[in-house]
Amino acid sequence: MNFTKAYRKRAAQSSHRRAVTGGPDALPLVCANHSLRVERLAGEHRAEVLSFLAQRAVHTVFMAGLIRDNGVVSPLNRGAFYACRNGQGDLEGVALIGHATLVEARTEAALSAFAHFAQGCSLSHLIHGIPGEVESFWQSYVQHSKRTMRRLCREMLFEHRGPVKPLEAVKGLRQATLGDLSLVMSVNAGLAAEECGVNPLERDALGFRQRTARRIEQGRVWVWAQEGQLIFKADIVADTPAAVYLEGVYVHPQERRKGYGLRCMTQLSRCLLARTEVVCLIVNEVKTEAQAFYRRAGYKHTSDYDTIYLQELH
Repeated sequence: MNFTKAYRKRAAQSSHRRAVTGGPDALPLVCANHSLRVERLAGEHRAEVLSFLAQRAVHTVFMAGLIRDNGVVSPLNRGAFYACRNGQGDLEGVALIGHATLVEARTEAALSAFAHFAQGCSLSHLIHGIPGEVESFWQSYVQHSKRTMRRLCREMLFEHRGPVKPLEAVKGLRQATLGDLSLVMSVNAGLAAEECGVNPLERDALGFRQRTARRIEQGRVWVWAQEGQLIFKADIVADTPAAVYLEGVYVHPQERRKGYGLRCMTQLSRCLLARTEVVCLIVNEVKTEAQAFYRRAGYKHTSDYDTIYLQELH
């Protein structure tokens, strides 16, 4: 299968839809001919970068969340933050380049500059962003890179801005403790393997354990467990005043279609929306049952994203 050819066709269609429909966070890329420079960001740039990212708070919630949690420079970010500045020193883009590569660019030139710069990162596992922008990034990235596309996933962004449906509360829904670590790791590893084709327990078991334990200690994992079995689980991956981003939403297969997952999801959403403007998550376009579940919980599909998983270098 020619992934790149298929991707270009799909990304072009998505770009056309975005140009026609826009969206709540739409800030179209513009052309710029002035000179640009890419530089690594440091701690003193925190306020400037967060202000820049806040212009599209939902789209940039993952990057903003990392900076708020770990700072601009930290090994916990699993990569480094870079700025693209014009001749006047103004920001035209911010990128996280590392295990995950994410770009927030205001101009096509900045997007291309980041793509060329990212070619030197051998640790990249994925590239994620809005389809048209990721396709433009990819076209520049592959020109001189040895990395190839291993898998392409089209994903749908769902948002909940309230109000939340009044459903019966689940008394057992709580923040996870380290006593739940093994259960949470097992579920998250299975979800990751299903989505990207790589099981983190096989790839980096120690690192995966440490990251999961840290998220639990931060109070970012919510569970409902009975008799040593997870009925429901959700991870708060990024937490900012403007947006909270969820991943790893799970309902035990034998407990689905009983209303448990819906009650837990609405209860968690209500709790989070009491302190943020929007709760968001992404779901693979092929998972129609999951999409229907989120719609029942009050979430709305607002935009699309693409994730390119890269072939590892040997």
